[in-house]
Amino acid sequence: MRFTDPCVRTTLRPILSFAAIMIVVAMGADAPRAEEAATTLSPQVLQEIAQVEAEIDKIEAGTIERLAEPPDNQVQQVELLGKLMLYDKQLSVNRNEACAFCHMPETGFTGPVSELNRTTGSYPGSVRTRFSNRKPQSHAYAPLSPVLHFNSAQGDLVGGNFWDMRATGRRLGNPAAEQAEGPPTNPVEMGLPDVACAVYRASQRPYRALFESMWGPQAFAVEWPNDVEQVCARPGPASTGDQLPVHLGRLDRGRVNTTFDQMAQSIAGYEASAEVTAFTSKFDAVLANQAQFTAQEKSGYDLFRGKAQCNTCHRDGGPGEDPLFTDFTASNIGTPANRRLPYYREDRPDALGYQANPQGSSFVDGGVGTFLRGGHVLSQPSAVDARWVKLAPANQARIQVPTLRNVDKRPYPSFVKAYGHNGYFTSLKAIVHFYNTRDVLPRCQPGDAGEGTTCWPAPESTDNMNTSRVGHLDLSDAEEDALVSFMQTLTDGYRPTSRQ
Repeated sequence: MRFTDPCVRTTLRPILSFAAIMIVVAMGADAPRAEEAATTLSPQVLQEIAQVEAEIDKIEAGTIERLAEPPDNQVQQVELLGKLMLYDKQLSVNRNEACAFCHMPETGFTGPVSELNRTTGSYPGSVRTRFSNRKPQSHAYAPLSPVLHFNSAQGDLVGGNFWDMRATGRRLGNPAAEQAEGPPTNPVEMGLPDVACAVYRASQRPYRALFESMWGPQAFAVEWPNDVEQVCARPGPASTGDQLPVHLGRLDRGRVNTTFDQMAQSIAGYEASAEVTAFTSKFDAVLANQAQFTAQEKSGYDLFRGKAQCNTCHRDGGPGEDPLFTDFTASNIGTPANRRLPYYREDRPDALGYQANPQGSSFVDGGVGTFLRGGHVLSQPSAVDARWVKLAPANQARIQVPTLRNVDKRPYPSFVKAYGHNGYFTSLKAIVHFYNTRDVLPRCQPGDAGEGTTCWPAPESTDNMNTSRVGHLDLSDAEEDALVSFMQTLTDGYRPTSRQ
């Protein structure tokens, strides 16, 4: 039995897609450079993207209708604002990418494009020729992560958001809010050159009055420069000589920064709502005595808590503790490099001179260690605590333990989800098999047909690799299947029936 689709090693078509052509045309005389560096989007990807964008537009339109009679409860007002901004494509440089593009409900608020999950693992930004170096995380349950802190008893960092914990929450007291401040000015995501652009665009949106009612009339009382439209239409990053290209007075800059924080806090408020962080899985129904596990699910849960030791990191709750299926620490499980990531080929400047990945094919994701060193990170919304820099070597290549809630949520059975921080795995069975056999199976040779079944590639990095609980679990194929079956009970939206 193969646990990986042989098609996952198929490269993207070496033709220039319509979307890439439009980018080249828009960029003018320097466009050939963009064409050379671009990873093109196949017709199937473009079709799926169009479907996702249509669904985003539909959700946004329905949410805007709620502004006619907004809730009179302050908490619900914040949630409404947050949802409106999450589904607002106007907050990206080319007005084509909402936050939700990488975080849709039908996939548990992670990547909603099956073909991208299968072929690249990462997603294009508002500039469609720029890709991230990681797969989208789920933002469901993310607001329940604690502010990043060092637990001296454990000798470990705990909390924060993003795969590398770089949204610490230390400034706003909310990691989810600081996470929301990363994508707008990330050049490979929403691509704005200045946070002021996000505030300016928001000031023109239908939710402005609700925002001012919630956060105060000063929120958008900014004297915008005459060239703000032109500045905000040019993809970031800003030049080193003019890192705040929307030129504002000191008071206006302070007002913009505060409003940007409030936008992020509103988004985090929506992410914390029952619409996103729902606790409506079969697992929750079983805890409430409203359902029962099947024999296979029960066997999987017993393995999860026992032989497989999954709940050591993916905690299923304790006294006074919600079962969030993460301990909010970081670990290097030895995931192989995902050579399908277009990021490896973003080693040359594009038409605007932006070079996403100077290291090219030699890039190694340093995870939390890179963040602590203040190294090359595409967007870093939180400052590094200087007292933590000394922790960088012990955190090199470590990646935050994700929640397993909604780990298998998908819109239809054949939909491909990507797993691991870099999207290397394309099925839940595959990553379970990896946990089970990483150190048992031999290393693959280049092009080995047994990859993911009878061999594994070398880890992307062996720094601080977890060898105590990963790699040799001695599980049978049936036990792997039982673990998958249990994790499928973590999908929200379950409705108990009288037969359960």
